[in-house]
Amino acid sequence: MAIKVILIDDESGIRILLRKIIERNEGFEVVGESDNCEDAIALFNKTKAEVVFLDIEMNGASGLDCAKVIADLNPKTKIIFATAHSQYMSDAFELYAYDYLVKPFNVDRVNQTLDRIKSMSEISSRDQFVKIVKYERGLDKLLVKGKESMSFIDIKDIILVQRENSSTVIYTKQDSFVTSLSISDIEMKLDSEQFLRSHKSYLINISQIKKIEPYGRWTYVVSFKDIKKDALITAAKFEEIKKRYS
Repeated sequence: MAIKVILIDDESGIRILLRKIIERNEGFEVVGESDNCEDAIALFNKTKAEVVFLDIEMNGASGLDCAKVIADLNPKTKIIFATAHSQYMSDAFELYAYDYLVKPFNVDRVNQTLDRIKSMSEISSRDQFVKIVKYERGLDKLLVKGKESMSFIDIKDIILVQRENSSTVIYTKQDSFVTSLSISDIEMKLDSEQFLRSHKSYLINISQIKKIEPYGRWTYVVSFKDIKKDALITAAKFEEIKKRYS
């Protein structure tokens, strides 16, 4: 299946140019366009696009705010900032942007980004990985309150905590638990020797890591031993893990 792309820019000429470049690359499909952030969020929810090309300044609104909403809905979305304003680069990286393109576009530079995305979608495994030493701890429990229930989760069984559709989801080998608590709230209750805030949208159990491999220019992806889920990890956190077990 083609990789779904949406274009968010208030300049129609830029959208036309990007569409032409993208559609010349096999394996991609532009499934929608928007010239403002509000409509862009609705479009993203409708299309479930995997890649978003996003301008930073549109009709007086901030594309960074739009990116925050998209990243909260699906942290795996590859957000590519396409803008004439290079001064926003550091802010974009704080959102873990997949890439940052400065107008006027270099066609080869856009093609490189698309090639990298396509390669990542095609590769199921790589030789690069990090072996993690298992860390065990006691049978402490985490209390998660639902609307009409309470769940007591053995902390040692927690594999992954992530933001998902504007909620926080806790994954164990057998179950998943949805909570209104933020990841930061949960992080405060867990042992930092066992759990790592790998990314603003992910908290991971280090003892459950199976593999870490490249994802974007500044990001890696983590796979786990006991669940078929994965998580993002920043380059800085990746280096932190390597130092722990070197």
